[in-house]
Amino acid sequence: MKNIFLLLLLVPLFSSCKEEVTTNANKAIAIYKPEIRFGYNLDDYKVIHDTIRSGESFGIILDRHHVFYPKINKIAATVKETFDVRRVRAGKPYTILASKDSTEKAQVFIYKHDKINATILDFKDSIITAKAYKKPITVVEKVATGVVNSNFTFSMDSLGLRPNLTYKVADIYAWTLDFLRLQKGDYFKLVYEEKFIDDTISAGYGVVKSAVFNHKGKDLYAFRFLADSTLNIHEYYDENAKMLRSQFLKAPIKFQYRISSRYNLRRRIPFYGNRVKPHKGTDFAAKVGTPIIATASGTVTASTRRGGNGKYVKIKHNNTYSTQYLHMRRQAVKKGQYVKQGDVIGYVGMTGNTGGPHVCYRFWKNGRQVDPLKEKLPAAKPMKKNIKPTFFEYIKPLKYQLDNLVTDTKQSESNTEIIAQN
Repeated sequence: MKNIFLLLLLVPLFSSCKEEVTTNANKAIAIYKPEIRFGYNLDDYKVIHDTIRSGESFGIILDRHHVFYPKINKIAATVKETFDVRRVRAGKPYTILASKDSTEKAQVFIYKHDKINATILDFKDSIITAKAYKKPITVVEKVATGVVNSNFTFSMDSLGLRPNLTYKVADIYAWTLDFLRLQKGDYFKLVYEEKFIDDTISAGYGVVKSAVFNHKGKDLYAFRFLADSTLNIHEYYDENAKMLRSQFLKAPIKFQYRISSRYNLRRRIPFYGNRVKPHKGTDFAAKVGTPIIATASGTVTASTRRGGNGKYVKIKHNNTYSTQYLHMRRQAVKKGQYVKQGDVIGYVGMTGNTGGPHVCYRFWKNGRQVDPLKEKLPAAKPMKKNIKPTFFEYIKPLKYQLDNLVTDTKQSESNTEIIAQN
């Protein structure tokens, strides 16, 4: 009887232990998850992360990972329409998935163009494939407000915002606002997108949805809107549906320049014995190497070097207007090439007759050089009347949002909502 009693006491204990083992086993099964990256189970491979070094080629990398040159040549020939292996660049990260056997032979090569985009070359089987890969990203809408105390770049930096966003805003207001003439106390409000990988790793900025810049007490609004679905190009418009972009930019340099000499037909030039010699250009002084941009779209009619002009580029925009950019350190375009407004066409230098680094910007109208700062330049094509009601309805919540953002010099930026996940 005593033995039976002890047995009855032990049964619940055995049962309890069994349950705990089962539960722990279930927990272990639930915890384990294979690591899937780029569509591959990384448990099946030896994973090698590295960066392309100076002087390394695609062939050198694969050869180091036990792929022989006949196979390398076959890979290069097979994928050339999708990925030119000759264009791999030093400093770019890559991942190799190698076999886990003793050969550790590379089977997959993943070239990372940036944080989001990669190209995957799969050659583990007889069929060689190349495909583009894009990491899933989350797009978050953010707002930022700031006050100008010295200059716009410093104000954006003080908010912890990276230069790419500063350039985006500068591009939006390039035709309506002179960033060198901002006044202390001018303020701005932005609604923009930022991209994230795995919800935490920033992958750069998206579009600026709306903005307002208060300059000299006047609000300069900008709303991103698709007015022409045929062209499928978004433009920025003010609150009255007037496009901010005009046909010509105000300057051939985005930031950190000053006008050192204006168009002057009676200017005295030291290089010519201080004699009166017409200066038919506008000089924008900047550091050597500063990018020079095309002020309007057009075809390059000259990219050469000649006499006092030094290295220069000339662009024909239409039958009425042409522009020229002198004293470059080097050109970035060739004769006959079509360039779009804002494209980099060269870099500031001191070639030709010049006393310091600058670009001499010359402007032709009907074959005659004129002062671009005094010309009434043509505006871009206006919004169609039948589109305006849709536009005004679209910007109502955007304008309300901007108008109700509090401008605070201590405020950096804040998240508002997740817009989309790609």
